Amino acid sequence: MSRKEIGERGDIYARITERIVADLEKGVRPWIQPWSAANATGRITRPLRHTGEPYSGMNVLLLWSEAMARGFASPTWMTFKQANELGGHVRKGESGSIVIYASRFTKTETDAHGGEVERDIPFLKTYSVFNVDQIEGLPANFYLPPPPVLDPMARIEHADWFFAHTGAV
Repeated sequence: MSRKEIGERGDIYARITERIVADLEKGVRPWIQPWSAANATGRITRPLRHTGEPYSGMNVLLLWSEAMARGFASPTWMTFKQANELGGHVRKGESGSIVIYASRFTKTETDAHGGEVERDIPFLKTYSVFNVDQIEGLPANFYLPPPPVLDPMARIEHADWFFAHTGAV
């Protein structure tokens, strides 16, 4: 869902609802983690910021949906500015994906009796992020393949060896 597709001033709630409805019409349930996503090269994780911190809330669904629709294998996303600061550059012609920032600010107003009243005002702001697959020139650690998932039997053998050597009864 790029800004070009949805327009700058559209209602964010309506845009997200439209995206979810479009996914549902394609048979995709965006709230289910895509364990068997064909485009994934490693294990599926929550979408990550460039710092490694996972996205939360609606952004998880939005970025999973974008990654599946556009074939991105990397779980890492960053803004245009963050890519530039890290020495990378977004490839020409690439479009960003919309994420949401929700917060509140406090406004002090004068009530009918002349007293000051603080009021919390919630807001939503959108901004664009790019998947690492759309960016060139980043440090090598952004392009490393994910660590291999161990075979369950090998994990159990390792655990058995560990517990056998603890000396615990």
